[in-house]
Amino acid sequence: MVCFFATAAAQAPNDNIENRRVLRPEETVTSSTTGCTVQRSCVDERLTGKCIEYHNDQWFEFTPKTAGRYFINIGGQKCRDVRGVQLVVLMGTPCQPATYRILSCTSLGTQDDVFVTLDSLRAGQPYLLDVDGYLKDFCQFTLQVSQTATGMPVSYFPPNPTRLLPTASRVVELRWTVPDSLASTPGCRVMRREIHQYRSTEVRYVPVRRDTYGRPETAYAVADTLPGPGIYDYQVVTTRADAGPAADRLRQWWYAYGTAATAPLPGTAPRTDVVTLPLRKYPNKARLSVIITDPGTGRVLLARQLVNQPGDARQAEVPVRKWQDAGLEKIAVEITCHPPRGAFFTDRLLLKLPAPAARP
Repeated sequence: MVCFFATAAAQAPNDNIENRRVLRPEETVTSSTTGCTVQRSCVDERLTGKCIEYHNDQWFEFTPKTAGRYFINIGGQKCRDVRGVQLVVLMGTPCQPATYRILSCTSLGTQDDVFVTLDSLRAGQPYLLDVDGYLKDFCQFTLQVSQTATGMPVSYFPPNPTRLLPTASRVVELRWTVPDSLASTPGCRVMRREIHQYRSTEVRYVPVRRDTYGRPETAYAVADTLPGPGIYDYQVVTTRADAGPAADRLRQWWYAYGTAATAPLPGTAPRTDVVTLPLRKYPNKARLSVIITDPGTGRVLLARQLVNQPGDARQAEVPVRKWQDAGLEKIAVEITCHPPRGAFFTDRLLLKLPAPAARP
């Protein structure tokens, strides 16, 4: 696993909407949200609801030459945290939010290569793209507007708690059907991601079976063994045939196994008396040195040595009530990682403390 931390960098030229980057069809560009700021007069979070919280956005524009369906392909993400980027696609006069019409708002929650589908776009109509780090993440990424989809269809994050499936068994059985409309697909990819991992992993490839008359079978099932405690996202995604339709998601499940069955989901009712350090991003059994300081004075608040155990959610929790009581709003965290293989490195984070809960 790669341990990545976004260091300080200059603002992207398209940090401001007036300097937005114009994308040519099928052109792939690389950019980064690190160092970017927000033009508050050019955005309105009321238009996107809970989908996006602007933090370090940048702007792009594209104009289709022909009408029809287009795909926004997002790939190559390298982020400080797990969360990835978020994307808003809109029409309207730049920096006049009263004229904006939101076509799509997507928060990835992963660093998978994904695509966002935009239907019925008009030829000659300019469209604005606003890319931001999801939940204040800092990300490098590639962006492409294309008539061919690349990667997986975007999914929505975090999962609805009512859809979380607790399981006492490490073995889960996944069942799905292939509809007639996707009969030309060569097969299905079974993807798995623990909620704190950067990207999904293909754990099975299931070819579409056909009978002696060439007719595709519709019903499929596989079993998979969970590697350890955690919250797991499973997706079944079709593969694309030559000149066939874009990849499609057939099913998605969220399983909670072991200690994760009682842990809060990211983005849903977090605890206010702890800060959770991003230890799951580091390799299993890596030696970690964690030093927490007051960013205002440099005073050491906590020093801890540990051996990383990604399956132990409690290991990453740091009680913060005494720091809240002392009036601190942020803490500086320095994590030095000594992986089982390779050289050591150090990540430096500035974390905001949660607002303390009201006390009786």
